[in-house]
Amino acid sequence: MSSITQAPSALPAKITTFKPNTNLSLLQISTHLQEAKQIHALMIKTSQINDTYSASRLAEFYSISDNGSLSYAEKILNSVQEPYPFLWNTLIRGNLKNQNPIKALLLYNEMLRKSVEPDHFTFTFVLKACTQLPAPKFGKQVHCHIVKYGLDSRVYIRNKLIHLYAVSGSVKCARKLFDTSTELNIVTWNSMLECYADNGDKESLHQLFDKMPVRDVVSWNTMIAFYVQVEDFKGAMEMFRKMQDNGEDLNRVTLVSALSAVACLGALAQGRWIHLYIDKHRIELDEILGSALVNMYAKCGCIEGAIQAFNETRKKSVDTWNAMISGLAANGESLKASEYFMKMESARVRPNAITFSSVLNACSHGGLVEDGSTFFRKMSDVYGIKPDIVHYGCIIDLFGRAGMFDKAEEMIRTMPMKPDAVIWKALLGACRIHRNLELGEKAGTELIKLAPDDHASYVLLSNIYAMANNWNEVHRVRKTMRGRGIKKPPGCSSIELDGVVHEFVVGDTTHSRNEDIYKMLDEMGEKVELSGYKPKTEQVLLDIEEEDAKQSSLGHHSEKLAVAFGFISTKPKTIIRVVKNLRVCSDCHSVMKLLSKSYERDIIIRDSNRFHHFRNGSCSCKDYW
Repeated sequence: MSSITQAPSALPAKITTFKPNTNLSLLQISTHLQEAKQIHALMIKTSQINDTYSASRLAEFYSISDNGSLSYAEKILNSVQEPYPFLWNTLIRGNLKNQNPIKALLLYNEMLRKSVEPDHFTFTFVLKACTQLPAPKFGKQVHCHIVKYGLDSRVYIRNKLIHLYAVSGSVKCARKLFDTSTELNIVTWNSMLECYADNGDKESLHQLFDKMPVRDVVSWNTMIAFYVQVEDFKGAMEMFRKMQDNGEDLNRVTLVSALSAVACLGALAQGRWIHLYIDKHRIELDEILGSALVNMYAKCGCIEGAIQAFNETRKKSVDTWNAMISGLAANGESLKASEYFMKMESARVRPNAITFSSVLNACSHGGLVEDGSTFFRKMSDVYGIKPDIVHYGCIIDLFGRAGMFDKAEEMIRTMPMKPDAVIWKALLGACRIHRNLELGEKAGTELIKLAPDDHASYVLLSNIYAMANNWNEVHRVRKTMRGRGIKKPPGCSSIELDGVVHEFVVGDTTHSRNEDIYKMLDEMGEKVELSGYKPKTEQVLLDIEEEDAKQSSLGHHSEKLAVAFGFISTKPKTIIRVVKNLRVCSDCHSVMKLLSKSYERDIIIRDSNRFHHFRNGSCSCKDYW
């Protein structure tokens, strides 16, 4: 929505203006507050401050300039015997610029109390303040004032009102304004579009978008951002392509939203295309776009690309560093994540709570117990950041993964808050790794109490019982799960080839190249058997007596189907990249290590927890995930 700048013509006709003089000319070129104060003193000395035009321009400098001072602007306002709307508007606008909408609304109240009649600029700024807070009740009162003063037909004021009602969730009020508008410009359409997008009304959103007589970049960005918000990432990318087909230029907002969708899909080829577009159009990587690009590469398992994007980002904010550190952590580069944290400190960028959760996560998955303990202490001792439940979860996970269960349990007992589901899930995962069945049962029971609707709670506990061959308890957990109507989502893996994302579920037979895929699966099975592979049938967490049936189920896991399709669809040595919605099982993990060596291929799998980079028979997680 375009901003409205208050013009000098907004001054009442009764005000006498005089030609630009030396003082006002000097004010225009001032770059420091001290210079403006000297000009202010000259204006007082020459009585020029009594001229309303000169006083207004000085107040405008104090209010709007980056080198201004709102307190001095208020002094001018208070010194004028009968302040006119322009002066009030200037102060209201200045407070908005300084992120103080409450003060802006207080000034508006004072303006009314002093019987100063607001104009259309006043309402434009006041509605913006209501939206920033948001303050829907106050906004409705302002709406009444707008009608009272006969300004409700002004298109840009109606647009601001629609936006306000959208932010406050009053869709009906927004639609009523839209339907009764005599003039609908592109901003009006976009305001209503954003209203539907913000409030999740998908059908109405599409209907309105289809009816739009003209669309601009804001229209398309609203649609793409909506799809990202509701996690329909394929829909977001389809809208992104349609936007290009319609010849619309892409701006930073477009690219950030598209990169978010690409990151979640793991569609690296599309992400690289966006990077090339940024380079081709010489779009500078600012803090937001640079962070989005780093995040995209990291979530697609391409750390080299993430580092390149990080280095290309000139001004790095804490978010940029966080994206890099968390990306390294998720991709098994724990030592590098620790190194980047220290580089961040050297660059004098102050870490925040997210930074510490990222670096602690890196230490946890890398077995860096000493480093993790140091970072945890440093968090509060050096930076004064109080650890929250997430940080305690990371440090408990750190101790648990290292098999230091005494320290993990001690941390749970002594931390200043009750353990939540994340804490127990971390401990349960560590118990699975180290086969600590007794503590695992306790953690799993507590987990189900805290997260009774989370399918993962039941699956993890049934894992523990299955490891102990306690099938009665496996059945009991599964029965409880079914009785509560909780279903485990089917495993789904996707692989992108030539810009197209192919999806597979366990035992999938629907792909057009199904016959070739299963032939490759047979070949893969023979290859890994020659390498000494023995199926980990305990991973099939059902009481299936026939070993052949168990092996068949393992062999048709979705990630194996995706890899098989990748093998038959790409040239030798091509990296295979797969995204899975669930955690990869240990059997598939073992198979992928062997396949990477047998076929001399790098295989990268992103599961629900982290990345696994399989190369020459080993994994980046060092079997520690």
